[in-house]
Amino acid sequence: MTRRPVERLADPNERVDELEAELTLRPKRFADFVGQGVAKEQLEIFVQAAKNRGDTLDHVLIAGPPGLGKTTLAGIIANELGVGMHTTSGPALERKVDVAGLLTNLQEGDVLFVDEIHRLNAAVEEVLYPAMEDYEIDIMIGEGPAARSIRMQVQPFTLIGATTRTGLLTTPLRDRFGVWQRLEYYETGELAQIVRRSAGILGVAVDDASAAEIAGRSRGTPRVANRLLRRVRDFAEVRHEGTVELEICLAALKLFQVDAEGLDRLDREILCTIAQKFDGGPVGVETLAVALGEEADTLQDVYEPYLIMQGFLKRTPRGRVLTRTGFAHCGMKAPGEGGTLFE
Repeated sequence: MTRRPVERLADPNERVDELEAELTLRPKRFADFVGQGVAKEQLEIFVQAAKNRGDTLDHVLIAGPPGLGKTTLAGIIANELGVGMHTTSGPALERKVDVAGLLTNLQEGDVLFVDEIHRLNAAVEEVLYPAMEDYEIDIMIGEGPAARSIRMQVQPFTLIGATTRTGLLTTPLRDRFGVWQRLEYYETGELAQIVRRSAGILGVAVDDASAAEIAGRSRGTPRVANRLLRRVRDFAEVRHEGTVELEICLAALKLFQVDAEGLDRLDREILCTIAQKFDGGPVGVETLAVALGEEADTLQDVYEPYLIMQGFLKRTPRGRVLTRTGFAHCGMKAPGEGGTLFE
């Protein structure tokens, strides 16, 4: 009787190790954090001053586009202070009792991190006001005519709020933050340094030319750089020997449809839709969203900032307008340049 070969089952511990490796890409200390020099230096001073006094750090508001390190900086602040960190998001806090439960579970000096804090509702904000200023919260006891409010003390804590839309924050909430920081897009050299650091953590051999190529196509954003690095690593492991060299890197990025300017398929579709269907604009964001089958908020928050920063697109009072650079990226001539629309 012929025995069938025993198939090797995937070890679940290997998947756990891989997940842990991915999570460790976030730096834990200021010394490991690359970029954002001014913001990082200021935060280091504020944190060290609070530690020297044995005091609680002022509440911190960190603003900026997605993927620049707001959550990472919050974790670093908690680590540097040597305190616990409790994480939630604005949309998750729907009722006053949700906030009260979080605040009463905090230990002295702990960090409460609220992502997308501009999406808090008014009732929840009202609970935060006395908590941020006096470390007290109001709790309603009973119902109907017999209901009464009592004030309860909470441990001194630091609220760190992250937002991509500073303009949507209410003035009373914004004014209660003692520290404001605005994160900016990263330089290519900084991103290349991040790519090399992440490659070392993941155990991937990446040459300097490949690191620079990935950095140049990362839209000024560390999150994108790390995502591209992982995808290029996958390509190298499956199609090659695992080492990422420039030729392999370029082949991977071409397969993943990320061009030399860092634009992906949807970025190019946005530009070409405005050029071909709306004669270069102006076109309203809602109309553009319908034409692309995307949400208007996604276009405004995720795609438009980089396209505008790179000079492909303009926002005007009448809508979005394609620039000459945008037309050229679509392989088309801008109106008024002469010749046919398509080169």
